[in-house]
Amino acid sequence: MRGWRNAVQETAASKPLFLTIYATVILGTVVSSFYVFSAIYSPTASPTRSISSSWLLAPPLSQNGVSLSSNISQPSQHRSNKLRPIWEAPSRTSKMPRLKSFRLTKELVAQRAKDNVIIVTFGNFAFMDFILTWVKHLTDLGVSNLLVGAMDTKLLKALYWKGIPVFDMGSHISTDDVGWGSPIFHKMGRQKVLLINAILPFGFELLMCDTDMVWLKNPLPYLARYPDADILTSSDQVVPTVVDDRLADWKQVGAAYNIGIFHWRPTPPAKKLAKEWIDMLLADDRIWDQNGFNELVRRQTGPAFDDESGIFYSYDGNLKLGILPESLFCSGHTYFVQALHQQFRLQPFALHTTFQYAGTEGKRHRLREAMVFFDPPEYYDAPGGFLSFRPSISKSLLLDGEHNLESHFSLINYQMRQIRSALAIASVLNRTLVLPPLWCRLDRLWFPHPGALLGSLTRQPFLCPLDHVFEVNVMLRDLPAEEFGPAINIREYSFLNNPFLPQRVRESWLDVQLCQEGTEDCHASSNTSRPGLLRFPKRSSEETLKKVFSSFKDVKVIQFSSMQDAFLGFTDKTREEKFRKRVKQYVGIWCCVENHIPGHIYYDMYWDEKPGWKPIPPKTPEDDHPPF
Repeated sequence: MRGWRNAVQETAASKPLFLTIYATVILGTVVSSFYVFSAIYSPTASPTRSISSSWLLAPPLSQNGVSLSSNISQPSQHRSNKLRPIWEAPSRTSKMPRLKSFRLTKELVAQRAKDNVIIVTFGNFAFMDFILTWVKHLTDLGVSNLLVGAMDTKLLKALYWKGIPVFDMGSHISTDDVGWGSPIFHKMGRQKVLLINAILPFGFELLMCDTDMVWLKNPLPYLARYPDADILTSSDQVVPTVVDDRLADWKQVGAAYNIGIFHWRPTPPAKKLAKEWIDMLLADDRIWDQNGFNELVRRQTGPAFDDESGIFYSYDGNLKLGILPESLFCSGHTYFVQALHQQFRLQPFALHTTFQYAGTEGKRHRLREAMVFFDPPEYYDAPGGFLSFRPSISKSLLLDGEHNLESHFSLINYQMRQIRSALAIASVLNRTLVLPPLWCRLDRLWFPHPGALLGSLTRQPFLCPLDHVFEVNVMLRDLPAEEFGPAINIREYSFLNNPFLPQRVRESWLDVQLCQEGTEDCHASSNTSRPGLLRFPKRSSEETLKKVFSSFKDVKVIQFSSMQDAFLGFTDKTREEKFRKRVKQYVGIWCCVENHIPGHIYYDMYWDEKPGWKPIPPKTPEDDHPPF
């Protein structure tokens, strides 16, 4: 049997007459072909369905983690009785259905759709935690008309046993993470366009999403406000074009239309665009799917469809397009850097982890910083407990003088030195470090800029994502202990405020006040002046830390009042060298200086050991290497 991808291309190029003939040949008789045709393509859902879709459709687990039901729902003419709630897993005593039962069909989409709308994402096993987060946000919002496309069998099975509505994309792609811009990345992009071409002929509206975004508010009522639009798409626009909940001003949107969030209606202009788009991509595997989309729809921009909606004509002059507002359907820049929704007092619908660094781990960490990523319970109660500290930053470092390279690096370096000490103490005590919030004066981008994009509402200073300064993917990588010393686990700055943090962790807390040795009640002892508070000398040694804090090994969270001069240093010089080698890998670059090649500047974890250190880019390409 041909895969659904080939069927898409054939169907898109065929006429209804040939579809009927094709069905007749396959089924053998005119009667049976007519029955199948009417059952699949009729406007209303078929009253009968095979088990291939009944067990697919499956509510969150109850709060104690026990499945609410294990029975497979039986066929019914009423949608409310057809489907098990999402997250209700099949009985573990049941048998996994055959793979062909998971194929994408009109009947399957009809069973999941609501008000003729289906929401779809897809991915491989490496993105399963993103997919679960994506599904949970929607179901928490009361949205259940969703489907997930599995690009590998491992993901398909895992989602099925969790009760997630899933279908087989037949991609047979790697289960591993794929880097942005890699050949497999581009292959995955083409799968999206094939999927759009597969679903539009079914006659449903399609809200297509990437897995690295989350829904913060039900978007369907907003999308329904614009019934005349063939397509509504998000964008990479960072300069706001509207300050309320209207569609973006298309005349001012100069950035790329971003296909990570876009809504398609099954209109002739939309189908025509989808067909030309896939033909373009299949003819040239060097074209990035998003670039191809932008090239097509920007063939014509304007005129406006009307005076009010914000919809405009594009592509061939018949396609009606709308650009979703940048403050409500947020990119990684408008949400994490500018926080446009906060400045405009708006409640965003979506967050997409674009404009970020450190690969997939950087995306996870961003979503964790925003407390919108769903981790398993063990993430919130790590073995050995946690270590945190309250950063203290002077007003002059944050606000005084111009926002330039010198003031930005002075601010970052001051924080970096404290984080370095915290990493060392976490390593000594074998605790997971909860990182502090990080403040920046200058934005980070991948091209030259003046520090903050002109026209944007980037506030200076601003609370910047960790990946603006640190290589989050390296911090989380399993570096060989024999070369880099023991691993140091980290958590995001918002971790201790996360509502998923267990009460036993919140209540098991020790505050550590750094003090000058010799002053009253300041000595290296586990004796506390009052429960939950310990006064501890500055510049303590590795042995002192181990000795004193071994008495508090059952305490979940140890929080230092500061990290300024908290640690004297490692006694074991071999271990110290391994630690230094490890943390030197942790820092990234600031980018980019205007009118200079190379334009980036490397952060240096040990900047304070280099007299006269200045934030300057490499003078020549030969000097372009990290300060390892």
